[in-house]
Amino acid sequence: MFDPARKYPYPDALRPDEAPAPHALLAPLTGFLGTWAGQGRGEYPTLAEEFTYAQEVTFSHDGRPFLHYESRAWLLDAEGAPLRPSARESGWWRLKPEGRVEALITQPTGIAEISVGHADEGTADLATHEVTCTPTAKEVTATRRRYTLTDDDTLTFVHDLAAVGQPLQHHLSARLRRVGAV
Repeated sequence: MFDPARKYPYPDALRPDEAPAPHALLAPLTGFLGTWAGQGRGEYPTLAEEFTYAQEVTFSHDGRPFLHYESRAWLLDAEGAPLRPSARESGWWRLKPEGRVEALITQPTGIAEISVGHADEGTADLATHEVTCTPTAKEVTATRRRYTLTDDDTLTFVHDLAAVGQPLQHHLSARLRRVGAV
């Protein structure tokens, strides 16, 4: 029974007093659940030089056929120490029958992406369906994101970007390892 006097937060669950089981439609991506952290490299023609970054990605669920997605990144100096915060994103991935994925990803820089794609046993491949930007946001016209869970429990991430008049091309790639238990 719901108890309004109970202190918040309630855990994500079908019931507020127990952890949820993943929905059956999440099956291709249940290996993604948890927090992942690691380093990557980035480049883009409008940037002066390649860069190294740290990234942390979390996938969670509440028992329904949705993944909550959160990612944050920091630029790193030559010794691997954080220089400053970089990208940050949050969103929802809706898993549908036959491995279809619909994702809504928002960024504090004024960009909202709706992507569609496919999930299949530890892989997700998402491409832009639509991008919406606030009036002062950087122009982004397309993205493609690929996440792959490898046999050695590494989550690889590759991000292609079409922005500021440039065609779709490689922008980021990272290798992330699971942080803690699921």
